[in-house]
Amino acid sequence: MSNKNLITDIQTLGKANIDSPLKKKLKSKISKRFVSDKDKILVNIRTDQLKKDFACGDEIKGFELAGPREKIYFDPSKVKCAIVTCGGLCPGLNDIIRAVVLELFHNYSAKNIYGIKHGLEGFIPEYGHEVMDLNPQSVSGIQDRGGTILGSSRGAQDIGLVVDCLERMNIGILFMVGGDGTLMASKKIAEEIFDRNLKISIIGIPKTIDNDIHLVSKSFGFDTAVDIATDAIKGAHNEAEAYPNGVGLIKLMGRHSGFLAAATALAQQDANFVLIPEIDIDLYGDHGFLNALENRIKSTKHAVIITAEGAGQNFFKKQKKEYDASGNLKLKDIGIFLKEEISKWFNKKGTAVSLKYIDPSYMIRSLPANANDSVFCGLLGRDAVHAGMAGKTKLLISFWNNNYVHIPMDASAGKRKNIDPQGRLWQSVLEATGQEDFF
Repeated sequence: MSNKNLITDIQTLGKANIDSPLKKKLKSKISKRFVSDKDKILVNIRTDQLKKDFACGDEIKGFELAGPREKIYFDPSKVKCAIVTCGGLCPGLNDIIRAVVLELFHNYSAKNIYGIKHGLEGFIPEYGHEVMDLNPQSVSGIQDRGGTILGSSRGAQDIGLVVDCLERMNIGILFMVGGDGTLMASKKIAEEIFDRNLKISIIGIPKTIDNDIHLVSKSFGFDTAVDIATDAIKGAHNEAEAYPNGVGLIKLMGRHSGFLAAATALAQQDANFVLIPEIDIDLYGDHGFLNALENRIKSTKHAVIITAEGAGQNFFKKQKKEYDASGNLKLKDIGIFLKEEISKWFNKKGTAVSLKYIDPSYMIRSLPANANDSVFCGLLGRDAVHAGMAGKTKLLISFWNNNYVHIPMDASAGKRKNIDPQGRLWQSVLEATGQEDFF
């Protein structure tokens, strides 16, 4: 990834002239409590990568450090805030909502907080979704529930109508929680707000189990997903070992990136094969996956396979492309395809196999966050509030180089993070599985 032209400057609605109420709450720690816009986190921390990405004489790029500012833009007693959750479910959504509400209410004394129901549909009058009042009572205990108390939806909505709604409600800060499609919508909303010369802050909180958002080293829900997915691997391994020529096949989320499949394989180390979207698979022939699987069965009498949902799409190139309501390409089901092809292969060989297929996707994404993700969500939510109250806009809160930072939406939206086939993560997977080269 070249960052020579990466823009890291953060937009603001205007000068922040109001003393932060956090001053009064932590008088003895003022000097340590606040961060400055001048505080930066390097985009790259490796010296060899810095030399590669930046020509001699260029300013070394750094992301603005997230955290509370000594001066804020919005008057907490008057500002109205809203939060919306969009796209697919993910562990931690309720934790994010709760963190934002509690930070606004208790630490900034901002009492006017609204939840927009069912994603972007909630801004459009024709859907008739009611607005939810949010306060400490309404978010009490929601971190123990999966899903999102605000509901969600997929599909694009008219950006002009969304901004019309924000104007009618007199919203000052909108927190948008979602994946790549939501970040793209957030960017367009912020641009429409700028064109209308409105003073509305748009803060994005990136959400994806796939962990594939550009310039976000880790997204919330991923840790929980790995936790739950490892249980599926344990089950598949037990099933495979229990029967002669047992095969456990697990399909995990990962439309375009195989981070969940790779991390789960390393966490449990019971998988013999891992298939990811970043690398096309050879299925047939002496050097194909099916032959490698046959060799594994001959030697150990069982095998466990993990496939990301976006793996093997090269097998479906001749099929008609279909798209969902959000404009995303509908993936063909690699899990069912592999199940059928494995069965056909061994039937032709006259070898009986016991094949168990497991798809835990909807269970994973709809469960509550684990403890690590809950902590992570709390930090993301609070930093989102700090950014919004300071009048910053058109940014997302990211975890980068072990720090929480502000990423301009222009730098991230519409781009994707992928596994490097030559990188440490994938090489570790190859070492852990010992799988043959069928890519």
